[in-house]
Amino acid sequence: MQVKECQSLEEVRSEIDKIDEEIVKLIAKRSKYVKQAAKFKESVEEIKSDERINDVLNHVRHLAGSMGISPNLVADVFGILIDKMVEMEIEEFKNGGAY
Repeated sequence: MQVKECQSLEEVRSEIDKIDEEIVKLIAKRSKYVKQAAKFKESVEEIKSDERINDVLNHVRHLAGSMGISPNLVADVFGILIDKMVEMEIEEFKNGGAY
């Protein structure tokens, strides 16, 4: 992963703002897939699948380690993301799985 060498704090902040925009776009894209998943589920319990949640957390922990970032940090962030998206998927499921 390449990171440009910034010449000022303002430039660093500008680069961080660009990354934050991309992160928000990716979260929005992920949420659309989560909503689609609701139409393939048969129960709320299936949505809350501990096995799937653990698979995702293990996957992102591994990715984080391979990229030199704290696996705990990434797992904590994804834990929050997953909790909120599970809530969203349950709501979508209860509304018939439309997206």
